[in-house]
Amino acid sequence: MAKHIKQKIKFKKTKPKNLFDLYMNPKKHALISGSPVTISSKDGAPFSSHGGYITGKSVHTVKDKIIMQTWRAVDWTPEDPDSLFTIILEPNGKDTIMHVIHSGVPEGKEESINRGWHEHYWKPWKQFLAGKKITRPKM
Repeated sequence: MAKHIKQKIKFKKTKPKNLFDLYMNPKKHALISGSPVTISSKDGAPFSSHGGYITGKSVHTVKDKIIMQTWRAVDWTPEDPDSLFTIILEPNGKDTIMHVIHSGVPEGKEESINRGWHEHYWKPWKQFLAGKKITRPKM
């Protein structure tokens, strides 16, 4: 049975535009992830990161507010449907609250994917935004 991941991350002194760009700009996304990225905010545009380990398509974006993609990893079975990954960026004074909903994650994968978002994305984003060296776990 598919699982759902919900996260709420606060980025201090950060505007939604900065977070939107970190994810949707291929050069910035690649800088953070440490691997080539193909991504576009156009509906239906293909998405690929981590050397093709993650693939999907952009479903819907609202600049600086919403990112919605289909998403799957290469180690999922062919029977596993694509999951739906959504980021909602909420301005909160000088900060931004990022709401993450990752629906339809195959059973048994939710714990590693939940941890992976923090280790491969949110922690490096915070380091980058603070002007610190980006540290990443090994793939």
